[in-house]
Formats: sequence, structure tokens, C-alpha cells
Amino acid sequence: AGADARPAAGRPGEGADPAEGDPLGRVAGRPAGGAHGPRDVAAGGTMKRVNWTLEVVVVPVSDIDRAKEFYAGKLGFHVDHDTVINDDIRIVQLTPPGSGCSVVIGKGAVPDMAPGSLKGLQLVVPDINRAHAELVARGVPVSDVQKVGENPRDTPDPLDNVGFVFFADPDGNGWAVQQISSRA
Repeated sequence: AGADARPAAGRPGEGADPAEGDPLGRVAGRPAGGAHGPRDVAAGGTMKRVNWTLEVVVVPVSDIDRAKEFYAGKLGFHVDHDTVINDDIRIVQLTPPGSGCSVVIGKGAVPDMAPGSLKGLQLVVPDINRAHAELVARGVPVSDVQKVGENPRDTPDPLDNVGFVFFADPDGNGWAVQQISSRA
């Protein structure tokens, strides 16, 4: 007997492990949609692309209360929750105004990273000069508005896409704020 003599569970696409055989994880004999449901399967039985949204970024800090005051009090982030599980576990989730992505600070239930080690976090605003003025008024040490590079296309405002300010939280986690007015 040849390879076809293997038991059904050993054939690609028919085994107990759907990852074996069919690269989309489809299993022969299941109706269209399989374990994923009919809305996840496009015509022809192929999987629709999954929307991937970035929802949370963990920001490593040394003092949760000081960081919470900075992000909520100085930057104006909304405190979604401040959850204390016990003396060793605390999670604070904060969201910038208008953002679909939050930051989490805490201890115990968050990855162990060196405080201040996160660099390159970026916020986007429609008016960098207004954002700069607000940060200054809130007492945030922030750079002057800078033009970084050349605009890739003509825009009504020469700071669109290339206007930035930079600041750090009390632990040194580095943030950039970029002007993109088309997202307003």
C-alpha cells in the first residue's frame, strides 16, 4: 500500500491538527467556515484576512502612581481602570484622547522591562503647534516643534507629516508627537 493507505487522521487536511496539511487550517469534511464560522470564509473557501488592531502598549515604569499622574494629569490620558489584584499585582490602563490604543503601567501582571527602556512611542495630532502649546501649558518638558525630513508630497501645511515634538515620561520612556492633519 502507498501513502494513501495511511489512516484518515494522517492525511493532510484531515488530521486532528488542522495546522498540518492545509495552510489555512481547513479540515476536509467540515462545512464552509469550519471552526471559524461562515463569516470568516470568503467565496471559494479561503479565509478572509483578519483585522489586526494594536490596542495596548505596556510602558515600563518604576513608580506607578507618579507615572499615572504624569499620563493622566500632565498628558490628559483617560484612566480606563486602576486595578489592584493584591500587593504584588496592579494594572493601570490609560488612553490618549481620541486613541484606539491604550498604555498599561503596572506591576506583577505586566512584562518585566527596565523602567524608561521604551523608546519611539508615537502619538499623532492634527496640529503640532497646538499640541506643543498644550504640553507646555500642562508642564511637560517638551522639545520645540521640529521639521524632520522633507514632506513626501505637497500639503497645505508645511508641517504635515514632518512636524514633530519630543518628550519623555518621568522614567525616560521616549515619545514623539507627529502632525498628520489628514486624520483630523
